[in-house]
Amino acid sequence: MSQTRPTGLPPGMDEVARLTQAGRLTEATGLIQRLLRGEGATEPAAAPAAVPDPTVLEGEFVRLDAASGPQARSDTKDHVRPAGKMAGSRAGKGARTGLGETLRGLAARLQPTGLRGGGAPRPPAEPLPDGASFATASHSGASGTRAYKLYVPANRGDGRRPLVVMLHGCTQSPDDFSAGTRMNAFAEQHGVYVAYPEQPASANAQRCWNWFKPEDQRRGQGEPDLLAGITRRIIHDHPIDPNRVYIAGLSAGGAAAAIMGEAYPDLYAAVGVHSGLPAGAAHDLPSALAAMHQGDYGAMGRAGAGRAGAGRPVPTIIFHGDRDTVVHPRNGDHVAARATAAAAGLGTEVQHGEAPGRRSYSRILHTDPSGRTLCEQWAIHGAGHAWAGGSPAGSYTDPQGPDATAEMMRFFLEHRAEPS
Repeated sequence: MSQTRPTGLPPGMDEVARLTQAGRLTEATGLIQRLLRGEGATEPAAAPAAVPDPTVLEGEFVRLDAASGPQARSDTKDHVRPAGKMAGSRAGKGARTGLGETLRGLAARLQPTGLRGGGAPRPPAEPLPDGASFATASHSGASGTRAYKLYVPANRGDGRRPLVVMLHGCTQSPDDFSAGTRMNAFAEQHGVYVAYPEQPASANAQRCWNWFKPEDQRRGQGEPDLLAGITRRIIHDHPIDPNRVYIAGLSAGGAAAAIMGEAYPDLYAAVGVHSGLPAGAAHDLPSALAAMHQGDYGAMGRAGAGRAGAGRPVPTIIFHGDRDTVVHPRNGDHVAARATAAAAGLGTEVQHGEAPGRRSYSRILHTDPSGRTLCEQWAIHGAGHAWAGGSPAGSYTDPQGPDATAEMMRFFLEHRAEPS
């Protein structure tokens, strides 16, 4: 394992690697927590509390909880309920397999819940309309097998229908994600099919899509191959219009959606990235932590930007809270930059708004000379790491935000794939 610290990674991660390789996992975890709080790496590493405060390890992420600790902002809405007690140790195996596996094992010990706050039970999800279905299926191919759930609307009408592929975030499931985003309800209104691929714990301890691994960033390999296979199977098996197929995701799912848009511009007519990162943002776990924490990729990010636009530019809609402490808001800017890199003559318009009882926002529209919007970027003021306008029936939702689901659906249906 290289001891070179990636550009943009907080100083001290080399010491984290050394402690991990020495099997001193408690000290390594405590050091990560102090580094991301902005503290130095020189003080002795202390054992982390059973309920981390203010940090929570979540899957591949080392997350800062803006709602706790002495530096918390009083106006933040990004709350996290305390994690459960630590489970039995699997540290020895992690130490033998390297830093990435070790941190995944540590993360698996902590089970964060959603951002609803208060510990209140979730309200039930809305019942299915008569004639609709929401069933589980699976796809197998050269890259493996993934289960998925497919919403088939009762309002199917005649002819071929659009398809939206939704990629959940870490710790989520298709049922949780569909309830939180309410995408099925909007799909019913417009007669749209919706697929929810499921990332199993066997592929990632916290069910995150592995957006930071090179083997899961390329067309025809790994998770992109599986997701494209699911999409093609649904197109084949159902009356789907191949020119109106879209993909979107939250957090790790948003990063995976950005990868899919660049890897398969012939398959997806538009992409939605909510609180995610651009394709090429990282190549391993340390660089992923740097990209998430700082949104600055250094030389690696500049090299990645040069790959943008290898195919046709895919229309992209982006949502990001400007108080997101899990994935730095700067990542939304990078997603927009990649989405527009290959297009010439774009005009830019900035709009500001605030719906009654909801958060204010800024929206940047990048339009081509014909008036077609290639990229739409929403910055949601005061919002944290959660699906804007979502339902408390799901996790990681912010009901106060503008309705990201409604706006995504509107954006998607405005775009059809262009003839190649």
